[in-house]
Amino acid sequence: MKITRKAFLALLAVVTRAFGRPRRMAMAIDLAKCWKDRGCTRCAQACHAAHNVPRIPDPRREIKWIWKDRFENAFGRESAGPAVAGAPVPLLCNHCEHPACVKVCPTGATWKRDGDGLVMMDEHRCIGCRYCMAACPYGARSFNWSDPRPFLRTIDPAYPTRTRGVVEKCTFCAERLARGGRPACVEVCPPKAMVFGDAADPSSAVAQLLQARHAFRRKPELGAGPNVFYLL
Repeated sequence: MKITRKAFLALLAVVTRAFGRPRRMAMAIDLAKCWKDRGCTRCAQACHAAHNVPRIPDPRREIKWIWKDRFENAFGRESAGPAVAGAPVPLLCNHCEHPACVKVCPTGATWKRDGDGLVMMDEHRCIGCRYCMAACPYGARSFNWSDPRPFLRTIDPAYPTRTRGVVEKCTFCAERLARGGRPACVEVCPPKAMVFGDAADPSSAVAQLLQARHAFRRKPELGAGPNVFYLL
């Protein structure tokens, strides 16, 4: 009896899930699709609205979970040819395989979650030492220098607000994943511009995309193992 590759991968996924295989949640960002509207900020708007991220006018004190920067700033000037130089790249926490932030946190306020590899934050245990910010090579964490709530036009009661003196960052929308949903940024972006899923599951869309396309990550030479991938 012959079995198709698609059926084999589906069967493999069922079997591995049954035996409790650890997942590795990852995101692939197709820059070609993202750049069809280079001024688009829907991903950041959706993320920040869903998580009560304040909009603070002082750039030295801004809070951001997802933002855009120039290609050469994200990946280095030596990798930015004429076709991509200056192009905006969505940036967020990379949920690294070997997160430096976790290693330096003195209170366990940030940790790598068993089962899916998400790098999480418990703001109630954060003492504001900012060691994690110094350790993160991607600038993915923000510090609340003041109470962020006065800078919120509206507050979504479904997600807790933070207080002065704590660090915060992207969580890959762990609360939405728990309900079987997807990250807010993925839901509002153009079709397949952001693909999210279990990279350890060969039948998942993100795993197949990473196998079929050339993907690259930020600062791979550091050995952190980012789980946010970029495609051109």
